Amino acid sequence: MSNPVLVEVFRGETVESRHRGAVVVTDGDGRIVYSVGDIERPTFPRSAIKAIQALPLVESGAADAYGFGNEELAMACASHSGEPLHVSKAADMLGRAGLDLSALECGAHWSSDQSVLIAQARSMQEPTALHNNCSGKHSGFLCTCVHLGIETAGYSTLGSPTQTMVCEAMESVTGAVHALDRCGTDGCSIPTYAIPLKSLAHGFARMVTGTGLPPVRAKAAKRLLDATMAAPYYVAGTNRACTRLMEMAPGRIFVKTGAEGVFVAALPEFGLGIAIKCDDGATRASEAMVAAVLARIFRNDAELESKLDRFADREMRNWNGITYGVVSPADILTEANIN
Repeated sequence: MSNPVLVEVFRGETVESRHRGAVVVTDGDGRIVYSVGDIERPTFPRSAIKAIQALPLVESGAADAYGFGNEELAMACASHSGEPLHVSKAADMLGRAGLDLSALECGAHWSSDQSVLIAQARSMQEPTALHNNCSGKHSGFLCTCVHLGIETAGYSTLGSPTQTMVCEAMESVTGAVHALDRCGTDGCSIPTYAIPLKSLAHGFARMVTGTGLPPVRAKAAKRLLDATMAAPYYVAGTNRACTRLMEMAPGRIFVKTGAEGVFVAALPEFGLGIAIKCDDGATRASEAMVAAVLARIFRNDAELESKLDRFADREMRNWNGITYGVVSPADILTEANIN
């Protein structure tokens, strides 16, 4: 099926671009509360699923062994901007396990924040793996290895003990088979699996409710989501969508983006999980989609709904600061009745 247009981009009063996609909202039992588009289509969650990938870090006892608090656990679930606090936190996580950046297998790239990137380019010859947006997740993998006595070399590869544990956690929580014929390589070199969008939403509904999860896993899931909501800067960074959306409603909204237009969310007070995919992978569209869906769910909180709507329906400005257009969710989202 062809997915509907969920976001329109206006230049002046004329639609210049359109973004298609799919959205699904489920409860902990898997009941579909709201959906639009093809929610059965296999989708690579990419970095949106990091909170599930961090479950072995907590369940193994490694997080407690190394004294990890909210900031460290948020980093283990992060796609951070490579800002100084992110870099130092990842280094500290590794140091607690007796490791350094040489153990990381995620590769290196410059910060995604322009001002930080410029400062980095002025002060260093090249970035390190600590600057990689996934360095917190990989530090969590490595700490789990050391705590369990697993060889750290090759921890990122398909079939390694670490990635086998991670795959088991993802299958258990989402209920979807993570098949080899739908396995690819993520940007940070670990395996990534395409699963139905509805399974991704159900997984985060279960993460936030604990429904159907063993007690140890349910407790670990709550701890990770609570940590990310308590320390949202470490999940993303300055002016990033994940950080800003969680800061709008502390303790009430968990959101996490993934590459290629993916977003997930979990809402403790409603017991709901959300998964979104923008077909063309556009970040501007996926951010508008998730904010619009959140606004509809929080429609009984006028102040929060207004904040979310303003985030979803935002102006675009040129280099002279002149407003020339807007990124706007389509009526199918803004008029949705999500119960």
